[in-house]
Amino acid sequence: MVRAQMIAALLVTAAVSPLLAQSPVIVRPKEIDDVLTNPGIGFMTFQRFNGDALNEGVRWTEGFPIAYQEFKGSLKNKDHPDTSIAYFRIYWRYIEPERGKYAWDQFDNALKTAHARGQTLMIRIAPYGSSGTPKDDVPDWYRQMMGDESGKLPIQKWRTNPEDPRYAKAFGDMIRTFGKRYDGHPDLESVDLSIVGAWGEGEGSALLSQQTREALVDAYLESFEQTPLVMLLTDRKTNTYGLSKKPVGWRVDCLGDMGGFNPTWNHMFDYYPQGIINFGMEDAWKRAPVTLEVCWVMQTWKDKGWDVDYIIDQSLKWHISSFNAKSSPVPIEWTPNVNRWLNRMGYRFVLRKFTYPDAVKPQGKLEFTSWWENKGVAPCYRKWTLAIRLKGASRTEVFETSADIRRWLPGDALYESAVFIPAGMPAGEYEIAVALLDPQTRRPKVKLAIEGRDADGWYRLGATKVIQ
Repeated sequence: MVRAQMIAALLVTAAVSPLLAQSPVIVRPKEIDDVLTNPGIGFMTFQRFNGDALNEGVRWTEGFPIAYQEFKGSLKNKDHPDTSIAYFRIYWRYIEPERGKYAWDQFDNALKTAHARGQTLMIRIAPYGSSGTPKDDVPDWYRQMMGDESGKLPIQKWRTNPEDPRYAKAFGDMIRTFGKRYDGHPDLESVDLSIVGAWGEGEGSALLSQQTREALVDAYLESFEQTPLVMLLTDRKTNTYGLSKKPVGWRVDCLGDMGGFNPTWNHMFDYYPQGIINFGMEDAWKRAPVTLEVCWVMQTWKDKGWDVDYIIDQSLKWHISSFNAKSSPVPIEWTPNVNRWLNRMGYRFVLRKFTYPDAVKPQGKLEFTSWWENKGVAPCYRKWTLAIRLKGASRTEVFETSADIRRWLPGDALYESAVFIPAGMPAGEYEIAVALLDPQTRRPKVKLAIEGRDADGWYRLGATKVIQ
């Protein structure tokens, strides 16, 4: 009888022992409303890097070799939001001054500078500009080969005939060499696909023969397998051909135009809403970024009395991830409007709920569940690594998960999994934290819209115990 009572007592003790039974810990992090500067989204600098002086007034420059301002030690941009992207447009003539000889040192230096300034680089190599002068024409060697084409071209914003097979061959060779050198570079954010037209804006692309169109677009599609591509919203034939081969995003160069060119026609009412649908780009944002550019500068919008909130809301409806304000000042009165914009532009991750056990054993599983909400208007297009960190008095372990955050579209996402505790993990209490890591540096890369971020960029959720 005594022996039976002893066995029963042992069974009761085992049933409540933390060595054998753990209780789930439920964490509901507190959301914050801060503007977050995160990779690949938000405002960008144009022909400049973080910390450089902005353009004055309502003017800007583009297309010419990269110029470097003296760095004053601060990454802040006066009268302009913080940025994670530096965008440059350079004319072909400055990239290939001699046939087959490339000035890639410009991009090498720009990639290093962008990295040092907390940015990635977005690039468009435009075939030519529009001034009619040699400084923004096609390369000299190409002009000598083609001769004077003025007065012979059907499109005003063409400087050379793209239907001459020498154009697709020469321009395409340059793009393929560009891709071979830089595709997948960790500091190359995206490549802005340009094929014809002044500034590479695609004027007249709908008139191209299919053979020419495919040759020019394929130069990009076949050369950039890892780095994201974005196309100008130009015409159905060109845009749908690009999408038929691989995911590509889209961009436009005149966001905000509400009558600056014509009192009865404008981009915001009469081109962009129709073009997105008619050119087959309405779902492109799910797999590649939408990046938009100001028409003129934001001060022009204000001077003309255009409704900034209408412009912002339309861009959000189109799933904008990043915006080029041409490194011009943002009207100070619009700071609240812009902050509202930034808090929805691209992705914005809120961890709503996280559960885990209050105790685990070495060689045991730490099972967890997580509920996330993407409060932005687009996914994240890079596969940052969701990781869990256990930090104790004598040992810290980081466990990388298989979560693919690129699938976290706007709205809710669930991810549950488990990580195995190493055999030699010392007993004791461990702080548990989460982060989205750069897979190269294995350091936190993405800010979350929740409280609890520590000095290293991890988000503290609570504690668990490792028991022997």
